[in-house]
Amino acid sequence: MAGNTLGQLFRITTFGESHGVAIGVIIDGCPAGLDIDLAYIQAELDKRKPGQSKITTQRKESDTVQILSGTFEGKTTGTPIAMIIPNEDQRSKDYSHNTDVFRPSHADYTYFTKYGIRDHRGGGRSSARETAARVAAGAVAKLLLKHHGIEVLAHVSSVGTINSPNISIQDADEFIQIREANIVRCADPATAEEMIARIDEIRKQGDTIGGKVSCTITNCPVGLGEPVFDKLHADLGKAMLSINAVHGFEYGSGFTGAEMLGSEHNDIFVKDVEGEVRTRTNFSGGIQGGISNGMPIEFKVAFKPVATIMTNQNTIDAEGNAAQIQGKGRHDPCVVPRAVPIVEAMAALVLADHLLRNKNSQI
Repeated sequence: MAGNTLGQLFRITTFGESHGVAIGVIIDGCPAGLDIDLAYIQAELDKRKPGQSKITTQRKESDTVQILSGTFEGKTTGTPIAMIIPNEDQRSKDYSHNTDVFRPSHADYTYFTKYGIRDHRGGGRSSARETAARVAAGAVAKLLLKHHGIEVLAHVSSVGTINSPNISIQDADEFIQIREANIVRCADPATAEEMIARIDEIRKQGDTIGGKVSCTITNCPVGLGEPVFDKLHADLGKAMLSINAVHGFEYGSGFTGAEMLGSEHNDIFVKDVEGEVRTRTNFSGGIQGGISNGMPIEFKVAFKPVATIMTNQNTIDAEGNAAQIQGKGRHDPCVVPRAVPIVEAMAALVLADHLLRNKNSQI
């Protein structure tokens, strides 16, 4: 199975399955001398872990990360960093009813057809459980970015048709404090209450609902990204679309920009009071010609409703016979509250890779 590695200079490879012994990640290319804050890495994983609230899956995983290599006396050594996260609460019996049945809108049919074998226990490698490894690696990338003053900040900006107003980030710590004060991770408290009520309503119906995560990268220097195939927004888009349940990515004005005139959409260059080049508007989302322009990088990620629902659905089995299936076990009624740290992690991994490509940075 190919496609388990992301990045060129800051490169990660994830491994493991939802119901295996553990999941994990190897980071290759992290510069030597970076302070590794294990408590910070664990705190990032705690934001993604299941069982956080009534609107997330009740699978109980501590997601306790173990660093096996690549650090010495609290600093990176420049060698591969290996991290594992043991699985503790698999409950494989919850999936015994779908051994030979294809779940609608899951990877069951495509995996079975491609490989001739599939792990029916939670989807195996296709499970969103794999994203915990990404969050662990992304936390290391975020520490590298913080060393250079770059912050990656995301929040839930919509659930179904409930949308938060645009959030202007003035202070990273204040933004995180407001976001983490509610279980849906929306940085607008009033909208958060509406979102929570809607998700709980959907959960009680045995159904699921989608949403969007908005992300802003602040203090990004000019020059990250390549002008042709490795455009910064192209790599961000690939990273986001690799996350389970993601069905859309837009940066800057996104699809709304297609409805505007060039005279409306162009970002006019100015010099600020400190003599720095800025733009009056940011329809470009901080990226022009595939390269960061020094403005905040802004994008949104759309997540579909979780495919596992608690009502009967028609499907077929591996022999092509008609069958029915009903979701069992523990599943998120809405994935976006736990997706926030995943979006931040994937953005950080892309930015860290391009930072090293641009500067060959050393700590």
